[in-house]
Amino acid sequence: MDNDGISRRDALLAGAGLAAFAGLGLPSNLLQTKEKKMEVKLVRVPEHADIEKAIAGTAGVGMSAKTHEEHLKLWQGYANKTNEIRKALAELDTDPAKANQIYSPMRALKVNYAFAYGGYVNHNVYFQTLGGKGGPATGEAARLINAAYGSFEHWAADWKATGIAGRGWVYLGYDSELDEVRTFIGDAQDTFPTWNNHLVLAMDVYEHAYYLDFQTARAKYIDAYMQVIDWDAVNARIAAAKR
Repeated sequence: MDNDGISRRDALLAGAGLAAFAGLGLPSNLLQTKEKKMEVKLVRVPEHADIEKAIAGTAGVGMSAKTHEEHLKLWQGYANKTNEIRKALAELDTDPAKANQIYSPMRALKVNYAFAYGGYVNHNVYFQTLGGKGGPATGEAARLINAAYGSFEHWAADWKATGIAGRGWVYLGYDSELDEVRTFIGDAQDTFPTWNNHLVLAMDVYEHAYYLDFQTARAKYIDAYMQVIDWDAVNARIAAAKR
């Protein structure tokens, strides 16, 4: 806590226009409101323990608080647009005669919703699994990585190469049918790994995630990122996927 009683978390919330969410104490990251046709669940950027962990846990590897602060604004933007589109979908005329694959409100909203909500979820997982001790995977993540890639070192090389080859996101997905993990490239916010996969780790490789700190040296950013993966958070997501 700072001397004036305002924490970094509170300052970030206020700076990103999120003060209204601070201190709500809600058990989930969903808010609800009544619309004309149906109840609409509104997403929100979660309570910012994950942001605080990211700031505290990544400073030592060159990932600055300023980068995280700017990143938070983008994350909030995806939440805002997700909510805007959810409200519009609740009011949308669902007459099939008005739908069209070239252009129609139905197509526009559905396509843009996938992008907005994808960006929201991707950033949720990114910050949730950032700010840990890094190093070799632990627990169930270690077992699954070793089974799929032979060793953590092999997986780490694959993850870094995938990050250099990708244009937006790198995912580690847990396949609930095959009981295995695989890395995937996501070239846009609405690119999901594949069917049967649960997102357990996400690395943002868009330039906004690293340019302030590493300029165009993406490989250095990936090296830094891998030193601060929170394997406890990854294992928690794997456990949730298995339930």
